[in-house]
Amino acid sequence: MRLPVDAVPDITNNQVQIITQTPTLAAQETEQLVTYPIEQSLANLPDLVEMRSISRFGLSVVTVVFEDEVDIYFARQLINERLKEAEENIPKGIGTPELAPVSTGLGEVYQYVLHPKKGSEDKYTAMDLRTMQDWIVARQLYGTKGVAEVNSFGGLLKQYEVSVNPAKLKGMNVTIAEIFDALSKNNENTGGAYIDKKPNAYFIRGIGLVGNMEDIRNIVVKTVNGIPVLVRDVAEVKLGSAIRYGAVTYNGEKEVVGGIVMMLKGANSAEVVNRVKEKLVTIQKSLPEDVVVEAFLDRTDLVDRAISTVKTNLIEGALIVIFVLVLFLGNFRAGLIVASAIPLAMLFALGMMNAFGVSANLMSLGPSTSA
Repeated sequence: MRLPVDAVPDITNNQVQIITQTPTLAAQETEQLVTYPIEQSLANLPDLVEMRSISRFGLSVVTVVFEDEVDIYFARQLINERLKEAEENIPKGIGTPELAPVSTGLGEVYQYVLHPKKGSEDKYTAMDLRTMQDWIVARQLYGTKGVAEVNSFGGLLKQYEVSVNPAKLKGMNVTIAEIFDALSKNNENTGGAYIDKKPNAYFIRGIGLVGNMEDIRNIVVKTVNGIPVLVRDVAEVKLGSAIRYGAVTYNGEKEVVGGIVMMLKGANSAEVVNRVKEKLVTIQKSLPEDVVVEAFLDRTDLVDRAISTVKTNLIEGALIVIFVLVLFLGNFRAGLIVASAIPLAMLFALGMMNAFGVSANLMSLGPSTSA
């Protein structure tokens, strides 16, 4: 009852990954400017087993492997302290190193797709579905116990795009840098002091956060001869999307959005999946009636089949042993007494598994079956 149950053992070593997104750098620059400084700062960590890295266009991944007895959260704390030194050696604006979630190679316990019902395919765009996934489904799943991360796939990632007109820029003597500066400075709230009017105190705030596209269009870039130049005078503000490298389809019929739930390292996969299922029932009520969340990979199916196989083999093996013992001993009572060692041995094995934190799976229970 206390053992974590899974289909197969998790053989992932005790590792922490540092991920840095560098959208504008090629693999060579990513290695020189990002990966190498991180590796140098982590080279003398205690209980370090090995360190390896991958540098690709726009991405740097450094994997640090520790001894098995090192607590994973202590290891992450050590790396966090050293990353401060690495960030000083990485040029500004290139990328910020981040730690990957506390999960493992077998952390993908639940996968699902978000799609409109039949007849509503034209009602929702790929951007609408992705927005629902990121802001409704994933946000609520993050509060589920045992969930480390929710990864989104497919659709169009919604962005507010400022499409600059080069001719208008030149005509009004405005530079790209001035537009960047204006957009960043005109999208923030500021706080001040307070006015004491006894018995009340009135706090002073400056509201400057952008609320819609019209606010972006009305941002002042600069003033020329006393006349303000607005963003709308030199650019077109519209909805855009991040560069996409693929798509998710549903049976080849329509484009959908997918999600992968990553389990926390050391958690019970069967329990985590059950919590996710219960949460999705509540999440479904937050979605439009003609949009559904449908699972296409559920770890509990694999776990149930694996445990069923072990259970069947254990029962069949025990019956065969009892039959052989009774047959050779020539006494039914004596055969049962000798065969009683089978459940006692299993109880002892399960007790030791619980003491040493070994999950019940096909590999850990398999030797008991053969024995």
